[in-house]
Amino acid sequence: MAKTLLDKIWSEHCIKPLADDEDLMYIDMHLLHEINTPQAFDNLRATKRTVRRPDLTVATEDHNTPTRSIEALRVDEMRKHQVDLLRQNCSEFGIPLYKLGEPGQGITHV
Repeated sequence: MAKTLLDKIWSEHCIKPLADDEDLMYIDMHLLHEINTPQAFDNLRATKRTVRRPDLTVATEDHNTPTRSIEALRVDEMRKHQVDLLRQNCSEFGIPLYKLGEPGQGITHV
């Protein structure tokens, strides 16, 4: 039987099958954005850990992209706070960041 694209990707990244239909997977790139990462960085600080592979991690500001102009972030405090936190966290942990309006900035969900 032919393998689907998902089957092929899964088998290339599966390190070891575990019990109960679970597999130990190798993730070769981590994509971060400003909405769900503050908790992860807080946990790293609380447990005194670092990002294991910052060279395989990249962040982009994409969820708070204003429709007309990035200048709109100046008036939306919640969005601005989320973007500022991502910038601070990436700087602290040595993670490359593509900022809104800069070359290379894109989206995480494709």
